[in-house]
Amino acid sequence: QVQLVESGGGLVQAGGSLRLSCAASGRTFSPIAMGWFRQSPGKEREYVAGISWTGSSTNYADSVKGRFTISRDNAKKTLYLQMNSLKPEDTAVYYCAAAVQWHFTQYKDDYEYWGQGTQVTVSS
Repeated sequence: QVQLVESGGGLVQAGGSLRLSCAASGRTFSPIAMGWFRQSPGKEREYVAGISWTGSSTNYADSVKGRFTISRDNAKKTLYLQMNSLKPEDTAVYYCAAAVQWHFTQYKDDYEYWGQGTQVTVSS
């Protein structure tokens, strides 16, 4: 089992920045790829970014490419999402997720473990 706890969400003006964190505990010695997803009211949960077990490979949704950066610190068992140039359409609950595999995946069904989510609200 892997437990995930997100933090760092909040209210920010358009153009501002936030940094989300996701602390992992439990079965973290296996190769575990990580990802960030988000969900806004009335919409399906969508992929934001993914990172491989070693952190050497990353991937982003087109909507956040160039503005968001995913990273991880395996020694601290923590995943990060640096979000810059935020837009109102980035408003959503952000979830971190873990997949027991080496490489990242953008498919939410590949992720076995999920955090409880953290709210990000971007005002115009």
